[in-house]
Amino acid sequence: MRRLVLLVAALPLVLADAPPPGDSPVPIPAAIKAMLDAAIETGNDGEISTIVKYARLADPASADAVLAIAQKWRADREAARQETIRQATVFDLWSGSAQLGGYISTGNSDIAGGSAVIDAKREGLQWRHKFRVQADYQENQGVTTREHYLASYEPNYKIDDRLYMYGAGQYESDKFLGYWNRFSASIGAGYSVLKSRAMSLDLELGPAFRHTYFTDQTVQSSPAGRGSLAFRWQLLPGLSVTQNGAAYVQRFNSTISGVTALNAKLIGPLSASLSYNIQYESQPPVGSVSTDTTTRASVVYSF
Repeated sequence: MRRLVLLVAALPLVLADAPPPGDSPVPIPAAIKAMLDAAIETGNDGEISTIVKYARLADPASADAVLAIAQKWRADREAARQETIRQATVFDLWSGSAQLGGYISTGNSDIAGGSAVIDAKREGLQWRHKFRVQADYQENQGVTTREHYLASYEPNYKIDDRLYMYGAGQYESDKFLGYWNRFSASIGAGYSVLKSRAMSLDLELGPAFRHTYFTDQTVQSSPAGRGSLAFRWQLLPGLSVTQNGAAYVQRFNSTISGVTALNAKLIGPLSASLSYNIQYESQPPVGSVSTDTTTRASVVYSF
């Protein structure tokens, strides 16, 4: 009994002399430690993962210690990121891009046109906000041949790392597709099927409601179903492909739209984008076309 009491009394001293939790009694070789420190200094998670992978193969005895250092760096970085988000105001943490393209042709034909797109996103701990504003205009021999405007807002509430709930509001105007004004609203669920540095895919599905003022003076309000996808593939450093599409399916006029873009980084925040846009209306008014396509070459500024 006396021996048990002495052991219990000595336990705090034993714990005090023990190495801290997570530390390994096996030292990390100096060369490996130097490479790991240099990778951490860059802040590049991909480089750190590569160093950790080969360091653990080169010296299995210190593998746990190397992994523990990398895990602690990631945990500290995530904690700092979350603290930054908590302290940010509503005007902070916005990122996105602004695209501008245009052309003028004179001589046998007199054609002028331009397009502008602004995308902005704010990523919070529980909420994600996405804005988009787009304008396309073209005239031929002084006659307007294309005039399309769009503005949308989508808030997302994150349930976990992949699943989220969304709300979506959108305004459009395109007299050449047969409507002066169209308002759309939707709520539903979204899921990130793919989520990596090289590739991502988000899918959304939910009910919607649309209110349209057509160019033939008719007005239509109708419930609908909405589905969308957002795909990104990083082909090479500085070169990526994106595909965004949405469909509103309803009893009367249904809409399917999609944009495929190839983006190449130029210098600094500037890049070049070549995109192809298609929009289909199942029942446009008499005199209006059902399908509209646009090819854009734009300079993109990322912020």
